[in-house]
Amino acid sequence: MTSVPTEKPKRIASIDIYRALTMFFMIFVNDLWSVSNVPHWLEHAAANEDMLGFSDIVFPSFLFILGMSIPLAIEIRKKKGDSNSGTLKHITIRSIALLVMGLFTVNLESGVAVSIGISKPIFTLIMLLAFFLIWDVYPKTENRTRQNLYSGFKIIGIVILAILAFMFRDADGGVFQPRWWGILGLIGWTYLLCAILYLFLNKNKGYLIVALFAFILLCIGGSNHWLGIFDGIIPGNGCFHAFTMSGMLISLLFNESELGIGIKKKMLTSTFIGIIFILGGFAAHSFWIISKIQATPTWLFLCTGISILLYVLMYWLTDIQNKTSWFGIIKPAGTATLTCYLIPYFLYAIFVLTSFSLPESLTTSPIGLVKCIIFAFLTIGFTALLGKIHIKLKI
Repeated sequence: MTSVPTEKPKRIASIDIYRALTMFFMIFVNDLWSVSNVPHWLEHAAANEDMLGFSDIVFPSFLFILGMSIPLAIEIRKKKGDSNSGTLKHITIRSIALLVMGLFTVNLESGVAVSIGISKPIFTLIMLLAFFLIWDVYPKTENRTRQNLYSGFKIIGIVILAILAFMFRDADGGVFQPRWWGILGLIGWTYLLCAILYLFLNKNKGYLIVALFAFILLCIGGSNHWLGIFDGIIPGNGCFHAFTMSGMLISLLFNESELGIGIKKKMLTSTFIGIIFILGGFAAHSFWIISKIQATPTWLFLCTGISILLYVLMYWLTDIQNKTSWFGIIKPAGTATLTCYLIPYFLYAIFVLTSFSLPESLTTSPIGLVKCIIFAFLTIGFTALLGKIHIKLKI
């Protein structure tokens, strides 16, 4: 029997830190709703507004770093001896988990009807409890009793979610439904298709580049209303997948040794690609507005270029200059990202239940923006504390 290496693979600092920064800013921009007089450039642009707000850059950056992680994760599974069918099963289960959590969080955005007998904060806390029962990282054990206990927790969590979905009614009486799938759901759909493509294209860069261009063309087709009945059949009409495919290709460029080129050349090549995307965004602006909500090619090109250039900077700072310690305070957001994303739901629910509120002076810009920064650090700190007591979501 062939032995499987037990050595834990070394994490790439720049990927974890880029992910942590993205999550930090995601928490920050998601908390801007609680502040008045926020500078417009920090916010999401409206659907028909031709603008790239700071908030509009965060989600593409997350999809990009998701793409960078996919090749590393799949190659690790292959080195452990996993078959393609086993890896496909893992990809599918992860995607379903993201879709389920996305469905619950997006339905919560529409409010909870009084008629179901529990308030929105209570519904939120029960939902989060179920998430942790199902997807918490339970200790590995050979003890059958403990294994059965952990399996029982997962079953209880699934039953709780099923009951919540059945009883849910939004503020207008609407039932539990996909809506726009939520951020986690969009990530789930994007991850599912991109990971499967990587798996079965066997990291062939030529085919992956063709797939990237196919998603870009799909995005262009959607923006020009050429897709007819197929419009929206893939969330974002391929735009979200293009972000992830771009990250996947940059990851292969940086981490494949058989390319036979030095790291400086890899960084210069990536920088050149990033600049080309940004120039492409300026050229595309003659045809389409910059719009996250419409998922226009202009938004796609600009944010892809920005993501690539930011990653090169992170790589230089951390993997070349060894400045990883600069980002130590936000590290949990990069290694326990899903937990970190869900913590604000818990905190907001607790604030409502305890009638906690801040003086208006602390919720008005610019002081309010400092409050949002502190809230992001608080969320990451809470994530770190949960990690210390071995509570962490993983799918």
